[in-house]
Amino acid sequence: DHGTIAQWIELYRSGGLDALKPAPKKVRSMPKPIHPSNSDQQPIIDMTQEEMGKELYYLRLENAYLKKLQALVQAKEKLAQKSKCK
Repeated sequence: DHGTIAQWIELYRSGGLDALKPAPKKVRSMPKPIHPSNSDQQPIIDMTQEEMGKELYYLRLENAYLKKLQALVQAKEKLAQKSKCK
């Protein structure tokens, strides 16, 4: 495409060879947990029913996330094994 090549030429003229290098990919960080840290946790005996419900909800979300992550890692390993065998 002429437009793409023209862009490359303009980038090269304005910034040299370094201007043609791909931009680094942005790494998405994990969202901050909504759950308080372990040091802030109060004993279960002191928690209200609502606080226990929120705790249970958070722990279920965390568990589901970790299960999906484990499944993705296993799938990736399995795919790598298949490609090695070929």
